This record gives sequence, structure tokens and C-alpha cells, in this order.
Amino acid sequence: MVLAISFLEAPLKFRAPGVAVPVGLGIGRIVFRALNRVEIALAAVTLAAIVIVRPSGVTAGLTAAIITILAGQLTVVRPRLNRRSDRVLAGENLPRSTVHLYYVGLEAAKVIALVVLGIRLLMTG
Repeated sequence: MVLAISFLEAPLKFRAPGVAVPVGLGIGRIVFRALNRVEIALAAVTLAAIVIVRPSGVTAGLTAAIITILAGQLTVVRPRLNRRSDRVLAGENLPRSTVHLYYVGLEAAKVIALVVLGIRLLMTG
């Protein structure tokens, strides 16, 4: 989901003919809100599984890293992006921002951690 939405849908929607920045931002907010809700639910289930199963330190550490990254995105970066998109949607003409690059960087880190965790779980199966 993260790869499809963050690295495909998000940048491509702004390249579609007729999609103005405010429309793309409105769509993006809805899509990312839904993605983040699913991520929160999956993180809660995963955290419960970690508490119950008590996996190895590496598995628990990777899981904690993923949840920490998600928490950082939701509590630090997303509020900044939302404030900025509120201003754009209100009609302000703002210069380009680099805040979204922090979100993208955290998404990339999260994807890497998820891949490493998945490989680890497959190998220790």
C-alpha cells in the first residue's frame, strides 16, 4: 500500500491532464488519510502480536522502528503538510515547500524497514 500510494499515486496524480494543484491536494489528503488509518490499525494489530508472541530483539526492533516512523509522520510531518495544504486550498499562492520531502524520506525508510522485516520473518519462519 505504501509503495502504491506514496510512490505511484501521489506524484502521478499531479501529471494527469486537468488536475490542478488544489484538486490534487484534496485527493491526496483523502487518500493519505485513508492510508494512515489502515496503517494505524495494522500497527495496533502488529503491536499486540509483538506483546503476545515476544519475538527476537531484531524483529521487535524493526517493528518498533516502523511504528516510530509512522508516529513521526502522523504527529510531526502530516500536521505541517495539512496546514500548508489548507493555505493552498484557501487560495494562497505559496512557494514550493520541502516539507513533503521529509514525508517521502520517512516513507522510504518505512518501506526499507518493512522489506527487511518481511525477509527476516520469511527466513526465520
